[in-house]
Amino acid sequence: MRRILILEKIFIKQYLKQQIEYKVDFIVGVLGVFLTQGLNILFLSLIFSQIPSLNSWSLSQIAFIYGFSLIPKGLDHLFFDNLWNVGQRLVWTGEFDKYMTRPLNPLLHVLLEVFKIDAVGELLVGVLLLIKTSGSVYWTVSTIFFFIIAIPFATLIYTSLKIATSSMAFWSKQAGSVIYIFYMLNDFGKYPVSIYNRAIRFIISFIIPFSFTAFYPADFFLSGRNLAFNIGGLIIISLVLFAISLLIWRKGITVYESAGS
Repeated sequence: MRRILILEKIFIKQYLKQQIEYKVDFIVGVLGVFLTQGLNILFLSLIFSQIPSLNSWSLSQIAFIYGFSLIPKGLDHLFFDNLWNVGQRLVWTGEFDKYMTRPLNPLLHVLLEVFKIDAVGELLVGVLLLIKTSGSVYWTVSTIFFFIIAIPFATLIYTSLKIATSSMAFWSKQAGSVIYIFYMLNDFGKYPVSIYNRAIRFIISFIIPFSFTAFYPADFFLSGRNLAFNIGGLIIISLVLFAISLLIWRKGITVYESAGS
């Protein structure tokens, strides 16, 4: 673990040096995130200006769920966004060769190499929303403990899905569209599952479990109910999904062929 932390520190330092040369890109990226999330929040506000609640959920509660969702999503974006490059170009161009020839686990190298500083905008919006809506939660020592526990496991779901979908590139050379399709489904997890029909509810809970990255843990913090399912289920599903994603990645690595044409 100490070696991983040292490597992460080295990669972050090198990546930040590169970003300093493109300050405008960084500022535009952060502002873009603020603008996107701001528009989404404005949309929610407009909806609730017309209706008092959404299937018995208030604006404050949904804003809390939305804010919570941005924390694991932002952390995954901050540390593990290089998986997009695997699916989009590294395998297709043959650049993935460098990960296969260096004395470091290829997946670990991919995960540690890139540090996306523009994700700070996403995290800031999430934190601000949580602070603004914190009155919706009865905070206790145990609630804070489970909140701290939930964040890394929710992040693991994002990362696991990206590992699994980016691995498709080992067979198809490019998998950017596959990652994008799966990743965009995360929007469903930002709202109460009760507003969806049974089929969608099942898919976003147990097949592509984005509801466990936001709604289910947030529901526990808002209501104090179903600890075993909302938090215990999050932990189990994230670990199972991570194990499956590793199996897919390892299988993909075995069929990888350097491809420049």
